[in-house]
Amino acid sequence: MSYLDSLFSLVDDVAIVTGAARGNGRALARALAQAGATVVLTDVLEDALAGTVAACEHDGLRVAGFVADLAVDGAPEAIASFTYERYGRIDILVNNAGITKPHAALDYPDASWEATHAVNLRAPFRLARAVARVMRDAGRGSIINITSLNAELAFPDNPAYVAFKGALKQLTKALALDLGPAGIRVNNIGPGYFRTDMTRGSYADPELRRQRAGRTALGRWGEPEDLAGAVIYLASRASAYVTGQDLYVDGGWLARGL
Repeated sequence: MSYLDSLFSLVDDVAIVTGAARGNGRALARALAQAGATVVLTDVLEDALAGTVAACEHDGLRVAGFVADLAVDGAPEAIASFTYERYGRIDILVNNAGITKPHAALDYPDASWEATHAVNLRAPFRLARAVARVMRDAGRGSIINITSLNAELAFPDNPAYVAFKGALKQLTKALALDLGPAGIRVNNIGPGYFRTDMTRGSYADPELRRQRAGRTALGRWGEPEDLAGAVIYLASRASAYVTGQDLYVDGGWLARGL
């Protein structure tokens, strides 16, 4: 194996990716597996998850599926336990799962606020806490939280999503500080506007599609595969001295002034 290959290799590592049945999560999981990791894909969408796992296995990738609703108490801990009991280690965690419940702020439903909090912030913390206990014993590990442009910028009529993506960004920095002495690195990847099921409505509207592309420096929407390099970098020893950082994969959206 060449130096470059070894720098980015994830051979022998075990990873967990949440929200992995489709979209960005599926691309993140496939990227880690293609870099050599064994990956546990978890999602609440049972049929879609089974299809993704089968497709990965067909391509010779080492994966397993675990159906879980992250909003349910005990689900994050169950994912960590399943992974450790099956493979005896956990090296990488990607907290990708998220939900969005748009609604005007002045009558934003309490139930939507609580549901968004449960999946977008509480579950990543609980899963990171459970996984970090395993990583601590190994003296190493990489936790990657998937934030958003909304960790930096407000979009209209979605206060819960904006609030909890911003909170997840700061949770990452707190965990990076607390877990650093145990050799555990914690970083964020912040996708820009990506073509996924969550953004299907905007992409289907020609004017909105054009507007979103025009906000970027590269003049296009992101595709899930555009996240592959970032997640492999942060999961591998190529980023061994990187922790508490925000890596925005946004086509230059945040950099744009006029």
